[in-house]
Amino acid sequence: MITLHHLNASRSLRILWLLEEIGEPYTLIRYQRDPVTRLAPASLKNIHPLGKSPVIEFDGQVLVESGAIVEYLIRRFAPQLEPAFNSPDYLQYLQWIHFAESSAMVPVLLKLFTQFEINAGTQLKFLDGYTQTEFEKVLGFLDSTLANRSFIVGDTLSGADFMLAFVAITVIEQMRAGVQYPHVQAYLQRLAGLDSWKRALKLENSPQA
Repeated sequence: MITLHHLNASRSLRILWLLEEIGEPYTLIRYQRDPVTRLAPASLKNIHPLGKSPVIEFDGQVLVESGAIVEYLIRRFAPQLEPAFNSPDYLQYLQWIHFAESSAMVPVLLKLFTQFEINAGTQLKFLDGYTQTEFEKVLGFLDSTLANRSFIVGDTLSGADFMLAFVAITVIEQMRAGVQYPHVQAYLQRLAGLDSWKRALKLENSPQA
């Protein structure tokens, strides 16, 4: 059976949602961020040296990195969530499933962190302008792509959506940028209507057992 080591308010939400979608039995072990530092607890290092989440245990192995976990679980248990290799959608799928953690998350996190520093009174000479430029470029591209799509690839739910959802949540809910990126906001609302998403968020938001 799959074991998911799940940290609240983290990329692990991707894996929690995916497991709820594919319906494969799994064990959920919860971890809570430190309320002051917002870091993962040290106990996660007992599972993997990086001490990060998501982490899954399966078939005697430990796997980290949400992108790798998504690709593995889909290939193993839910091939319907991945376009066929010889289909026109496969290249787009490959692009978007990696876009989430490469092109998108870097400027999103930089913008969050630079805002923390600005709020603390730090004078940023280069990073603030660079971050804003990259953020607008990447999010503008994502927003325009979603203008006429229900999902990011082929108008059907795929692994790329499980990866992009965390980006959308961060931008729309945490950064409150729905006005600037209305198509990302509408996309997140569509995902939020899925039963598997609702179950995952209920688990995410429920008190720790």
